[in-house]
Amino acid sequence: MGGLSVSGLALARGGVRLLEGLNFALDPGQVLVVRGPNGVGKTTLLRTLVGLQPSLAGDISQPPERFAYAAHADAVKDTLTLGENLDFWARVHGASDIAAALAAFDLGPLRDRFSAELSAGQRRRLGLARLVLTGRPIWALDEPNVALDGASVGRLLRAVETHLRGGGSAIIATHADLDLTARTIDLSDFRARFDAESAGEFDGVFQ
Repeated sequence: MGGLSVSGLALARGGVRLLEGLNFALDPGQVLVVRGPNGVGKTTLLRTLVGLQPSLAGDISQPPERFAYAAHADAVKDTLTLGENLDFWARVHGASDIAAALAAFDLGPLRDRFSAELSAGQRRRLGLARLVLTGRPIWALDEPNVALDGASVGRLLRAVETHLRGGGSAIIATHADLDLTARTIDLSDFRARFDAESAGEFDGVFQ
């Protein structure tokens, strides 16, 4: 499936430079955990990797279509049932059926329930189940354990491990200690310097 290499990456949010000189590599079968305090740029990094916003500088070896992104929002349509939501994503990604996604997150008993009736944890499981349908090799997960109970976190970890055994990889931004064999990168080490140039970028936010 090919690995991921990121070199010399510089990122901004709202016109303000956050990170610079960011370098890392990720091989198939590996997990990279991204850490750092709130606001450091964890979500900005993931959004840049998956093509939702541009970088200021640097190179990303894999194109956006190689990533499957699970963001804070769960991409759930309330007027559809849980099964209909997954059927939609299966068609988008050319998956043959949704059985594997239902099984991975124990969603079978909820298949015919309207998504508006799901709890926060059930909605989160539905959003994460979509990953199984994408067929994409690199999962980019932003605080995926939020709203999940212990049993559901276990299902998430097993889904990630299954993805790794199939030659996939994962980048996980989280404050939690997940029971996965993973490398860790702390984005605090790549904070951009606040100099005259970055001050100019900050001023531009208000122009």
